[in-house]
Amino acid sequence: MLFWNKFLKWIGKLDLIQIEAFLAFSNGKEVFVKGRVISAYKQSRPKEKNNPFTNILASIRRYAVTTLPEVEVDILLGEIQKRVTTDQEGVFECLLPFKESEKVNISVHSREQGLKYKDASLAVHRVRCKNGVISDIDDTILISNATEIGKKFWLSVSKNAYTRRPFPGVSAFYQKLQRSGENEVFYVSSSDWSLFDLIQDFLRFRGIPKGPILLKDKHINLKNIWKSGGGSHDHKLEKIRFLFSFFPEIKFILIGDSGQHDPEIYAQIIEEFPERVRMVIIREIRSKNISRTSREDIKADPKFFFVQSTEEAMQVAENLNLFIP
Repeated sequence: MLFWNKFLKWIGKLDLIQIEAFLAFSNGKEVFVKGRVISAYKQSRPKEKNNPFTNILASIRRYAVTTLPEVEVDILLGEIQKRVTTDQEGVFECLLPFKESEKVNISVHSREQGLKYKDASLAVHRVRCKNGVISDIDDTILISNATEIGKKFWLSVSKNAYTRRPFPGVSAFYQKLQRSGENEVFYVSSSDWSLFDLIQDFLRFRGIPKGPILLKDKHINLKNIWKSGGGSHDHKLEKIRFLFSFFPEIKFILIGDSGQHDPEIYAQIIEEFPERVRMVIIREIRSKNISRTSREDIKADPKFFFVQSTEEAMQVAENLNLFIP
């Protein structure tokens, strides 16, 4: 184990080493697996009746996570085993040959005496659809005030998965886009992996279709918690490119908002995969991040539709027969 991990053990901050399993999905040829190795404080399940103080304490625990770099991890899928090493953010990922196996099992390879270990397993999700949706989260489905740091920070620490609010109509809209599981919905966000469970719980509680969630690898801690969801959004472009490459037969609808860089990212994707983007829906919010000139250039693209509400987005989708099998 890396010297830093040994130091954490010496000062008593490293007791339980836990694997967080985030993704295990397949295109029928390969299985993509992603997760993280951490040492974390025990986190209780959130409740709708929790007050802001309780939620703030939960946020402190969430961002007090210590990610563990250079840890060897064994990934087992049926009889196939692969060993990978976590990066500087404690994140690991790999591709495995597809096997008709129900789940992937993940464990730390070398175990030190005196430490507790929590392994993980994850069901392999086989994606079989021909059409899909790639959606942003903040200010696209989840009210976040991402362009106003103060409001965004207070929302992120004082509320939980059950008290955060979606935009009106989002659940019904995404359910119609998913068409009872016929289409796959992927979520790509600039939030970091510490919010993975919160986003999962939020989607489930609000009746928004579940789907693979791809977040930012860069770890946010208590020192830079105010940067959560900010910084460079290049990772979103990289992750969307990966989805297009991993699922070469799928055509996608892209959904985002105008507050950060979704229009520019999606315009780049259209340039690279012109035949595979069915349409782009952008929720308009107030922002200074995109110049008038660039916005007008993007609006000229016939695949882009800028809307003020979910109701308007649903009308656009109906006009284009996106809900018809």
